[in-house]
Amino acid sequence: MPRNRFAPDRGLTTRMVVTMFLIGLLYVVFVGALLALLRGSWPIIVVIAGLLFVAQFWFSDKIAAFSMGAREVTPEEAPELHGVVDRVCALGDLPKPKVAIADSDVPNAFATGRNQKNTVVCATTGLLRRLEPDELEGVIAHELSHVAHKDVAVMTVASFLGILAGVITRIGLWGGFRRGGRDQNTALIAVLVPLVSAVVYAISFLLTRMLSRYRELSADRSAALLTGRPSALASALTKVSGEMAAIPTEDLRKSQPFNAFYFAPALSAGPSMGNLLSTHPTLERRLEQLAALTRELDRR
Repeated sequence: MPRNRFAPDRGLTTRMVVTMFLIGLLYVVFVGALLALLRGSWPIIVVIAGLLFVAQFWFSDKIAAFSMGAREVTPEEAPELHGVVDRVCALGDLPKPKVAIADSDVPNAFATGRNQKNTVVCATTGLLRRLEPDELEGVIAHELSHVAHKDVAVMTVASFLGILAGVITRIGLWGGFRRGGRDQNTALIAVLVPLVSAVVYAISFLLTRMLSRYRELSADRSAALLTGRPSALASALTKVSGEMAAIPTEDLRKSQPFNAFYFAPALSAGPSMGNLLSTHPTLERRLEQLAALTRELDRR
């Protein structure tokens, strides 16, 4: 595959490899523990887990786009958005993705897809109404940098494993109760399986959130360097974050489950737990990095 022009980030690559290794190791232990506790359930577990993984990985772009109300648009329907995507793809030497618009007043954007050939980049109508062309270009460059760095696919797999923990637990408990009746072993399984699942989910959740925060900083940096206008991206960030306050809380809550995909979080965790649970770094941290990049580019 030809190299693109987005600035490489070895820190992101290292974090993705380490995160996937740790999550993979965690789930090997998890499945091993389940099979030890729930003898005889493994055929069902393997088949269901395999089918869910294939569905999530191969159809993640369609699932995400449908869930967020994205509709693919042609250049005739959205000439300005297509023009921005064309410019960023030319700058970054990326194949052009599918372009979509979500009819939502929440100003945001996202990119999803398992690889560069199956990518969808989407902007909401709220974002398109509020941003200037150079600000929109910075946001689209941010989203396409996720595609260029392949962290969209990594996050798709990593987030799937958390879902899988719950599904496997339900299957295992159902099978265990069907076979075991209401004896002492069944009661022990009923306690241990949910406990193991909860621990696995909590650890994988924290690992993916740590990776998610770093990848957002990496995407900001790559987008700013590619476009050469960190100030435009900073302006977009400030504008989007400020406009969120004017959006009804009910609408923000509908968008919150997709925070990990979005350019900026619809609703973030409280200040006491924000650094641990948030999918994104704080606005202040992102603006600090962009200000430093502005000074760096000015010195060149």
